[in-house]
Amino acid sequence: MANTQQSSSHGKLTAVIAVAAVVIVLALLSAFIWPGWALNKTTTPASAPTTSSTASGKKSASEKAPSTPTISAKALPTDATSLLKAMPDSVVNYARTDANPSANWTSASPLEEYTMTYSTGDDTKNISLITAQWSSADDAKKQYETLTASLTGDEIASGNVKVSGKTTGSYVIRKDASDSKKAVAVWLNDTAVFQANGPSDAVTTFCQKFPL
Repeated sequence: MANTQQSSSHGKLTAVIAVAAVVIVLALLSAFIWPGWALNKTTTPASAPTTSSTASGKKSASEKAPSTPTISAKALPTDATSLLKAMPDSVVNYARTDANPSANWTSASPLEEYTMTYSTGDDTKNISLITAQWSSADDAKKQYETLTASLTGDEIASGNVKVSGKTTGSYVIRKDASDSKKAVAVWLNDTAVFQANGPSDAVTTFCQKFPL
């Protein structure tokens, strides 16, 4: 009876050892042959470049162009007309630094015409603005159509001019055909016509933010 029990225990021990050996062999095969998880460590080359969440070519929020001028607007003459008085002292970060009567559109017979300069303080970024007024909206529209027809650069933007929700005119902004870094904006508002020339991005914002 004792011999039978010993033989049975020995047989069980042998079976356990055999199963354990099979498990070990399978584990080794899995680690080093297939799928080879022990050999699949990902290494990063020492020369691999790293990226930053902030691109060096971008300006931070504190470096963005200011939304208000850093220079003061030049005062208008005491005898300024209603049209000239309606011209804003500033548009975004541009301040009016000059305003004089002009005669660029004399052939269209405006009632009055002025040429103004808006600046950030950097003369290389100045915007030149011509504005004139006619006695009728039809005459103003004719001048607007004449000016826009002469623009040959690629269109940047166009649309309607609205006052209190009512369409009072339209605008178009095109690249300056003679200088791709500059743009020309022309817009019509009832009996007044405006034309702005200057740096492309600045002119676009200037036109769209201009209060008239």
